[in-house]
Amino acid sequence: MTENGRVRCGWAEVRPGPDAELYRDYHDYEWGRPVTDGVALFERMSLEAFQSGLSWLIILRKRPDFRRAFNGFDVERLARFTDVDVQRLMADASIVRNRAKIEATIANARAAVELGSPHDLSDLLWSFAPEPRPRFVDLTEIPSASAESKAMARELKRRGFRFVGPTTAYALMQATGMVDDHIRACWVRPTEN
Repeated sequence: MTENGRVRCGWAEVRPGPDAELYRDYHDYEWGRPVTDGVALFERMSLEAFQSGLSWLIILRKRPDFRRAFNGFDVERLARFTDVDVQRLMADASIVRNRAKIEATIANARAAVELGSPHDLSDLLWSFAPEPRPRFVDLTEIPSASAESKAMARELKRRGFRFVGPTTAYALMQATGMVDDHIRACWVRPTEN
C-alpha cells in the first residue's frame, strides 16, 4: 500500500525524493500500457537497449536528453547519422555514452527504415505479443524472457537489428503493453490497444 492507498508493483516503490514521483508516474501511466505508434515503439526499443546493465531510473532521468540527442527517435533522420554524429553523441554527457549502444541505435534506425513505414515496425513487434494471461501474484513469478521474446529477438536480429536480445525484447514487451506484468494486486488495469 502506498501513500495514496494504491497497491503498486514493488519495483515502482523508491525512496522518497525527486525520483519517486518520476518512477511512480512511469509505472502508473506508462509501463504496460499498449503502445502501437512506430516512433514511440522505436524509442522504447532504443531506451531498453540503453538500459541494459543499468537502472531504468537512470534512463528515465535522461529520457528528455535522449529524445533531443536522437532527434525524437525519428528513424528516417537517425538512419542518416554518420561517424560525426556518433562522436557528438559520445561527447554528450546528458545521455549514456556507450559506443556500442549508440551505434546499435543508428543501425536499428536503418533496419527500421528497411521495413517501410513506422506502422510496419509496430506490426512486426506486435506480431509477437502472446495471448493475454492471468497476472502474476508477485514479482518473483515474472520471467526475464519468454518464448515470444526469444522469437522476437531472433527475427529482429535476422532483419539487422542489434542490442535487442530476448531479455531486452521481453522488457520492451512489458513496457509497451504486449504483456501485462503488473502484479495481480496492482491498481493499474490494462487498457485496450
